[in-house]
Amino acid sequence: MNVLVVEPGYLPYEKEIPDTLDSDEHLRALQEIVGGLIEPIYPYHEEVAIVCNEEGLINGLPFNRSVPGGYGGVFGTFFVCGLGEEDFCSLPPELMERFKKEFRNSEILLGFDGNDAGTLKVSYQPKPHDTPPHERSQNSPER
Repeated sequence: MNVLVVEPGYLPYEKEIPDTLDSDEHLRALQEIVGGLIEPIYPYHEEVAIVCNEEGLINGLPFNRSVPGGYGGVFGTFFVCGLGEEDFCSLPPELMERFKKEFRNSEILLGFDGNDAGTLKVSYQPKPHDTPPHERSQNSPER
């Protein structure tokens, strides 16, 4: 299953989750991406889900991106995937490109008005040492 992972402060990237995993291993792989219990939300008309950490806000995870549809924003790492008949599936290539563009810019949370997040979009300007957490080895310098 090919998904789009969005980490706070970084460009979105594609990640392959092996299809050979049994259901328990598959669930653990999804939970590992978001850092806890998974919660899907459905803010779009397309057959896609944003899967995030169910307890991201109450656990104090950093604000990531705002999402439409009255959901406000997502705290912590999330991924975007397709929806099959009964489960999550790979994000189709055309939607992968659409959501890479949609989530390209980081956002700074300024406040909420009801469920509407007030944010400031920040263009991502990578630096040579600016490596997202998923790519860091133990010998890499921290940000």
